Amino acid sequence: MFRIPIFRYVQKGKKVEETNELIQERVNKLNKLRELGIDPYGTSFAVKDRAAEIIGRFGELSKEELESRKEKCAIAGRIISFRKFGKTAFSHIQDASGKIQVYFSKDIINSNTDVFKNLDIGDIIGVRGLLFRTKTGELTAEVNEFQLLSKALRPLPEKWHGLKDIETRCRQRYVDLIVNPHVKDLFTKRSRLIHTIRKFFDDKGFLEVETPMMHQIPGGATARPFKTHHNALGIDLYLRIAPELYLKKLLVGGYEKVYEINKNFRNEGISAKHNPEFTMLEFYMSFKDYKYLMGFTEDLLSYLCQEINGDLRVPFGDNAETEAEEIIDFTPPWTRLSMVDAMEQHGVNPAVFQSHEKALEFAAKKEIDVGRKATHGKVLDEIFKKKVEPYLIQPTFITDYPVELSPLAKRIKDSPGFVERFELFVGGREIANAFSELNDPIDQRGRLQEQVEARNQGDEEANFMDEDFVRALEYGMPPSAGEGIGIDRLFMLLTNTHSIRDVILFPHLRPEK
Repeated sequence: MFRIPIFRYVQKGKKVEETNELIQERVNKLNKLRELGIDPYGTSFAVKDRAAEIIGRFGELSKEELESRKEKCAIAGRIISFRKFGKTAFSHIQDASGKIQVYFSKDIINSNTDVFKNLDIGDIIGVRGLLFRTKTGELTAEVNEFQLLSKALRPLPEKWHGLKDIETRCRQRYVDLIVNPHVKDLFTKRSRLIHTIRKFFDDKGFLEVETPMMHQIPGGATARPFKTHHNALGIDLYLRIAPELYLKKLLVGGYEKVYEINKNFRNEGISAKHNPEFTMLEFYMSFKDYKYLMGFTEDLLSYLCQEINGDLRVPFGDNAETEAEEIIDFTPPWTRLSMVDAMEQHGVNPAVFQSHEKALEFAAKKEIDVGRKATHGKVLDEIFKKKVEPYLIQPTFITDYPVELSPLAKRIKDSPGFVERFELFVGGREIANAFSELNDPIDQRGRLQEQVEARNQGDEEANFMDEDFVRALEYGMPPSAGEGIGIDRLFMLLTNTHSIRDVILFPHLRPEK
């Protein structure tokens, strides 16, 4: 006979051993069912109906119409409520589409006593029966037969919907999805967003591709990678920080429009805006530049917003539903500002772009931590993050970045110290990063060598030298533009969600104690 293990925990400095009585009670029921020859984990069940479909088709029919039509149903789901009234019982069962009430009559209970008395909230059952309307008017299925499909050994939490410990909800997402329908709806909407992205690019003639997730040389972004080892090849590999270099090799090979929805991995901090594993959309097109991409991005995001939310205006912030000014409007065109102009508008002297000493002096005065060995570009980036980024609430393109921050972007002809690049900011967060791709192999080699020198000086986020990528450029890559969009952050914006953990089904967390 199965018995649950003893759970150990520390209470007031003492180790306490305790058996969870609620779980053990369910285990006893499980053992009883097996003694009676009843399988508590059934095989298949012929599901013919879904709760939402039943309510949609028959929800408006009167009691008399239901009685005359004798509509049958066969549904399966989890018991989420159980109310016994003498020798009868009412229950709600929940499937992937929603919930519906079922009624157990005295006859059905008497003919299935052994199973019925061992049912609990949380168990999964299949039922067949006739639809009717109760005295209170609720559409209900009268059970003619039922089958236990899975015995739940842990009770569902009673107050989970009000639980403020977000970490517990993320760690046990399976419970969160059971007891909070709005959470399941949120992730269903996320899947719809990704489907809609694919439709947009497929309709515009892009080819969806797949590139490696393990790289010999991490590249395509300034980020600290995760490192692993391949035993058979005897080499170290890195989880990709971006697919950019592989996608641009495809442009060299003759594809003109490619995109990839990919997982990236960056060994950085965890916060409300950062998860070490995240989802990105990256796309590239030949014969275009970053200015073209700004209009393209407006079309893409306004389309996604309209398709997902039915409106180009979305709530933003804790009081978005009541405060009219806290609305993000995705209606094009959006504001476009150079990085220099944006900094100046927020009180930063443009002289910081010309002098590393002045940039360091400004950062120190404003108590902006830039580290002891930060390059000029890194100092400017930190100043921007603190003085400008949090205030870019409405969609804003920040353009023309210093070349030190953009080793893979094409220089601006009349201003070679800057590159043809933009980042899109919405709600105080970076949502997209794009540029005219550098296709000069000589310039690219020189820029990557500078990155290697920065890495040797202690910059763990600097790029590596990638000889194969440079070799690809030497075969000739057409003038091209590329962009990356963080799907997690974009979805946070479209749903007014405040933590990235709430839009990732299984975010990374510290191990349980």
